[in-house]
Amino acid sequence: MNLIVTTAQQTLPSIIQQAKDIADKLAVPFVPRNHYSLAALKEKYELNELIVVTTTGPIVHTPAGEYFFHLSMAELRIKNLLNGNHDHMVTAMGLMPDMSVLDCTLGLATDAIVASFVIGEKGMIIGLESSPVITLITSYGLQNFTLDSEPYITKALRRVKVENADYSDQLAALPDNSFDVVYFDPMFRDPILKSSNVNPIRTLANMQPVTPEAISQACRVAKQKVVVKEAAGSSEFARLGMNTTVGGKYSSINYGIIECKPKMAGGGQP
Repeated sequence: MNLIVTTAQQTLPSIIQQAKDIADKLAVPFVPRNHYSLAALKEKYELNELIVVTTTGPIVHTPAGEYFFHLSMAELRIKNLLNGNHDHMVTAMGLMPDMSVLDCTLGLATDAIVASFVIGEKGMIIGLESSPVITLITSYGLQNFTLDSEPYITKALRRVKVENADYSDQLAALPDNSFDVVYFDPMFRDPILKSSNVNPIRTLANMQPVTPEAISQACRVAKQKVVVKEAAGSSEFARLGMNTTVGGKYSSINYGIIECKPKMAGGGQP
């Protein structure tokens, strides 16, 4: 991994230790800041990306901008749900309290946070993320970000469990009927470049398309639905065998759906 970890110019000893711990976890060098600018560090170490650990959390600096944990649209979407408004992802998944969700492509965790809010305290949501750097940033935010004015959102953050893992490996290892819903939000084949929240992580994220084999495994693992998020009109839905889609009339996003049936022992249908 061509990456280093450093800190802000003037910081606390605890932050320096945190940066060292992060560097050890990622198996990359920790470099003291020593009054270097970030541009100078990138030039010295021939880097495109580096992580700066600050008092508010780690920040990844990439050529496309900074990547750090933030709620993105999750806060607004949850407030819309509280006001009785519609959320296309919630509809596509058929989310209800107490359900279990496997988010195979956690990324920024925006969708996982919304799902966590809907399924509630007795629900279960696990997010898989194959990028160690994205896993680091998202895990830190989910466990440390606090919204004092909306404690129900903070609780939704804490309930999302994160695993640094490739979904293909994890799905193959899971038993039948492990989750009510299995969800994929891959990097779009035709990216929506105006999506500034995602642009900084394009060089860090897994860019591989979802395979039909992964969908087949997901259908085995899911009791109710497999859902894939993609750009509206994408050919990916047809390629993955998804004939049903949900999305707003003017939305740039659609959700492809495969309805699943619970599997009996031995792989048969009830």
